[in-house]
Amino acid sequence: MTASLAALAATVPLQAGILATPTGQLLVALVAVAVVIVLGKFVLKLAWRLVTIGIVVVAVLYLLSTLGVV
Repeated sequence: MTASLAALAATVPLQAGILATPTGQLLVALVAVAVVIVLGKFVLKLAWRLVTIGIVVVAVLYLLSTLGVV
């Protein structure tokens, strides 16, 4: 039953005509690009934080090893 509902849900946008016109296809493509950009912005923000934390940790360990503490 779930497969038939999924198949029905997949055909609804096609029946509505969203993807039937080039303008509709462009709209869907632009929305998809916007979603990718928003998610990418979040992921890059997190990645920069992780890289910054990594730089600080490695720098502290390097300084401590240079001074002979570690």
